Amino acid sequence: MSDPVIEASHLRRTFRGPQGDRVVALDDVSFEAYAGQLTTITGPSGSGKSTLLQVLAGLDRPDSGSVRIADHEITGLGDRALAALRRRRLGFVFQSFNLISSLSARDNITLPLELDGRVVDDSRLAELAEALGLSDRLDHFPGQLSGGQQQRVAVARALLLDPDVVFADEPTGALDPEAASQLTDLLIALAHRLDQAVVVVSHDPRVAERSDVVHRMRAGRLVAEPSLVREDEPASGGGPRS
Repeated sequence: MSDPVIEASHLRRTFRGPQGDRVVALDDVSFEAYAGQLTTITGPSGSGKSTLLQVLAGLDRPDSGSVRIADHEITGLGDRALAALRRRRLGFVFQSFNLISSLSARDNITLPLELDGRVVDDSRLAELAEALGLSDRLDHFPGQLSGGQQQRVAVARALLLDPDVVFADEPTGALDPEAASQLTDLLIALAHRLDQAVVVVSHDPRVAERSDVVHRMRAGRLVAEPSLVREDEPASGGGPRS
């Protein structure tokens, strides 16, 4: 049985509301995710699911509790060390593609590595481009690509880093149904074929239906044990599925 790639314990996060009142975004939340699984966090607007993803990914800090990614306890890291870990060990795919319009698809994909002073593996880039159907689009600029193609550029950018986990926040929200279905296919393939831990926040029931494990949130809490969805398709990572 493999260890979880992400292990969070007793997370609590509060904010000040617009009237000065205290809003509890995370209320004693514990969470695990495994390699080889597409894990989805779902729930109504304001339930805390995006806050949970931000805390898990080191984009926000909890008031209390801990987060471990692979062999790194991240909640105690300083800002510089945390930024370096996010840059080198984590991949991000958001609803907004965050592509630079003046750069080609190729340059958008390689930019994070270059900013970090790392050498780009051209063979790895070529493999990703072929797998994502982007081989003939690498020299195109974002404005010359469809929404689905832009999202796949964002996915390639995340994967080129060879991350421990890929986080996706509402990745299908800006896509039409066909492109959304194709992106969900891709996220499943990342988990099952590449043995990648993929954690998605989504209100899209079609994403939840096709995930391996679904966590449901309400009012800052996980409301039940995580649901096993794809019982007939075991994940390649071999970790627990509930």
